[in-house]
Amino acid sequence: MYADAASGSCRGTRTSRVGMASLSAAWLVWAAAVWADRPDEREGLASAVAEVGSGTVAEAVWQVPRTNVAVQVDGLLDEPAWERALAVELVYETRPAENTRAPVDTVALVTYDERNVYVAFRASDPEPAKIRAHLSDRDTAWSDDFVGVVLDTFNDERRAFEFFVNPLGVQMDSLLDDVTGNEDEAWDAIWSSAGRVTESGYVVELAIPFYSLRFPSGGAAQIWGVDLMRNYPRSDRVRIRSQPEDRDKDCYLCQISKMRGFEEVSSGRGIELVPTLVSTRVDERESETSDELTEGDVDGELGLTGTWGRTPHLRRLGALTHHFSQVEADVAQLDVNTQFALFFPEKRPFFLDGADFFDTPLDAVFTRNVADPDWGAKLTGKLAANGVGVFAAQDTTTNLIFPGSQRSKSGSFDFESLDSVVRYRRDVGESSSLGGIVTSRDGDDYSNLVAGVDGLWRFDDSNSVTFQYLTSQTEYPDQIVEDFAQPAGSFSDEAYQLRFDHDSRNWTLYARYDDIGTDFRADMGFMPRNDYTLLLGGGNHVWWGKEENWWKSFWIGGDWDLTEDQSGQELEKETEVWVQLNGPLQSWIWLDVGRRDRFFDGVEFDGQNFFNSWFEFQPTGALFFGMFASVGDAIDFANTRPAETLVWEPELRYNIGKHIRVNLSHQLQRLDVDGGELFEANLTQLRLVYQFNVRTFARVITQYTDIVRDTSLYEDEVDAQTERLFSQLLFSYKLNPRTVAFVGYSDTRSSVNGASLVQDDRAFFVKIGYSWIL
Repeated sequence: MYADAASGSCRGTRTSRVGMASLSAAWLVWAAAVWADRPDEREGLASAVAEVGSGTVAEAVWQVPRTNVAVQVDGLLDEPAWERALAVELVYETRPAENTRAPVDTVALVTYDERNVYVAFRASDPEPAKIRAHLSDRDTAWSDDFVGVVLDTFNDERRAFEFFVNPLGVQMDSLLDDVTGNEDEAWDAIWSSAGRVTESGYVVELAIPFYSLRFPSGGAAQIWGVDLMRNYPRSDRVRIRSQPEDRDKDCYLCQISKMRGFEEVSSGRGIELVPTLVSTRVDERESETSDELTEGDVDGELGLTGTWGRTPHLRRLGALTHHFSQVEADVAQLDVNTQFALFFPEKRPFFLDGADFFDTPLDAVFTRNVADPDWGAKLTGKLAANGVGVFAAQDTTTNLIFPGSQRSKSGSFDFESLDSVVRYRRDVGESSSLGGIVTSRDGDDYSNLVAGVDGLWRFDDSNSVTFQYLTSQTEYPDQIVEDFAQPAGSFSDEAYQLRFDHDSRNWTLYARYDDIGTDFRADMGFMPRNDYTLLLGGGNHVWWGKEENWWKSFWIGGDWDLTEDQSGQELEKETEVWVQLNGPLQSWIWLDVGRRDRFFDGVEFDGQNFFNSWFEFQPTGALFFGMFASVGDAIDFANTRPAETLVWEPELRYNIGKHIRVNLSHQLQRLDVDGGELFEANLTQLRLVYQFNVRTFARVITQYTDIVRDTSLYEDEVDAQTERLFSQLLFSYKLNPRTVAFVGYSDTRSSVNGASLVQDDRAFFVKIGYSWIL
């Protein structure tokens, strides 16, 4: 993760379209896997397309030497292999300065053997005492000093693997999709790292097994894209790289260096088995009038997840009687005076693996919809210019979102559904792409099929057009039709998105048009709003500070948007202008002011003014503070009347020494109407972590929500006060992302109308998993 901080319907027959969707999704996985393993078809396909990456190799291609000497990953760099390794100086500061000489010296070393790619860094520092380094869990050390390598193993300038390490050996890894711009740090690979602080800086060493990567098959020498980088955070967050960066180019991987090597390497047998044991006990309060918890039974479950990557460019993932639930507690959100369903990110490892293969401009795939599956299977990978992702799961519970133009509803239903996704994307030209997707959910008297195409056309270095077209066909059971006022029988509709983007050194311009049909449903995705069109246009201009300036960048921008429903009723028209400043102490200030007209529930709310602001700074490696604030005119959605709102969200992160981290955040939301204060909602969250070493930590999470309402100002009956307190204690040991041991406890307490908090439930859980690589 190294992004900058700047932050009419189409009707069809159910027999022809949904019948296709009801084919066994497991068969789709198997068929794709069989096709992928037929070398005659793969070679024919590869020869039918131009070599990906041809014509884009840098003038100087670094030759990476192979070593036959064993390398021990200990941060010492005392093996002979490092003496003969490729050595690259990181001489360019690309942020905030523009391709100037780096303020500190850094040398990267690269070599490989039959099993691993090895990378090491000697990071000099004239003031080692100022090095920011803390022990922490994986993927949480982004504020520290760190170094890393980005590998475009297919040399297609579309996707890349990213591996970063802080001075104490803490790992951070992610997948970068340069087509969509997404950077997925939830992806976890198995690799080794070590780091140590020295008298002159720090040294980091890492070994990346070939079985953790995807790359072209065959034994010939390969050319990979590579970026070697260093994060040097002091008053500014300085980015140091092995090559310059052209800010007039709207692509990252097209600008990184190239290296040649990796002859006769493979991912081995490519088999990983992860047996798991999960044991839980949940005690619950039987009724609202009871104060005692009824002790639940101990539920033990054995699971097995298997990964097969017989060829290095493809990865199969299957799970049988797998424990699909997540250990990490969701960040709490205030669900008061909202129109649409809240979004919660996916955190379950099975669904995160290869998730980038299923990304599309519209959110057509959202795996949190798969609530409680019995089994799952997945195939992801790339063949020449062709990327493929196939996914299937049998879900015992079906969660549905019923979208609308002004509100969404949701429900959880106890019938099973077979959920499947087939995704294909083909690289076109040097940096464009064309893809297709089919998603399906099938259950008792229920079906939803979505199919469509999408693409990206980069017609020069700074300008691109993205599009997506989707069509859906849906049928709900009679009970859902009645309870949620949904269309009866089989119905269908379409969704479109067209977007233009210009991104150059000093200008960012964009325009977008969405058209989501009234009867469009994407039940495997997250699209809680339909029956609308959106027209949006705007941009920014940026001034970059010079070395003598105290500020680093200054932005001014604005946009205009118009949203209407499919009947032509204007739902919102909004104009806003903002400024943004990047200053010393890693500070950011963003100010946004605007005016809008809105329509809700038959009432027009014209001339609404609003003001938003965000401020953050990190004066030391130990302290971060940020605050969001918003004031202005709003709508009381519960009673359909004008209101005034205040939102205040401060956040504090503080590291105490190398081992302790405290995260404290608060959300306050207040809504005033004629007659007084309608409600005040407060949500406080505390995360306290003691990190014993890079593999082991103990963590406490508490989330307290308190909502106070003036019942006399509501048309319907509501509670005057509701409180909820959630707590979780977790002990975690991770030898690697899949060889883990978790022991935890959680409970929930609630209160209504000022009564004392009463315990609703408590849970004890143990999870043990072991990664066995063959």
